[in-house]
Amino acid sequence: MSDWVEACAAGDIDEEDVMRFDHAGRTFAIYRSPDDEYFATDGLCTHEKVHLADGLVMDDIIECPKHNGRF
Repeated sequence: MSDWVEACAAGDIDEEDVMRFDHAGRTFAIYRSPDDEYFATDGLCTHEKVHLADGLVMDDIIECPKHNGRF
């Protein structure tokens, strides 16, 4: 049995793009860096629980759309 959960195909996320993925009652942000690295992080900002999928990806950093916090 595998612990991996298929969220999307690699080609579904453009360079420096982010998508929201909901699974098992949680929200995740899945994003791709310019170096073709893929990241899956908590999908909500720690400040006010804003969805990070609405934010910006710069290199390997995701920025909250509400208060510009960077993760």
